[in-house]
Amino acid sequence: MNRSSLAKFVGAGVISLGLAITPLTLPATAQNTAETDSPTLDTTPLQETENDFNNFGWLGLLGLIGLAKLFPKASRTCTTS
Repeated sequence: MNRSSLAKFVGAGVISLGLAITPLTLPATAQNTAETDSPTLDTTPLQETENDFNNFGWLGLLGLIGLAKLFPKASRTCTTS
């Protein structure tokens, strides 16, 4: 093994070990709700607000247009025999 592949192997090992140990360090929590005879229903009516200043559809469309530049066009070569 040369030095660069050894460094990649050790780096991948450190990352995988860190990802494996991280869940063990977090506190475990469980749902702690009291038992009730009937479920609680939210009877608050939905209130939709109209906000004309948030037009995220156009922002997404501009983002897609910007991403279109990243895809190369297929070159057309015409050969005649």
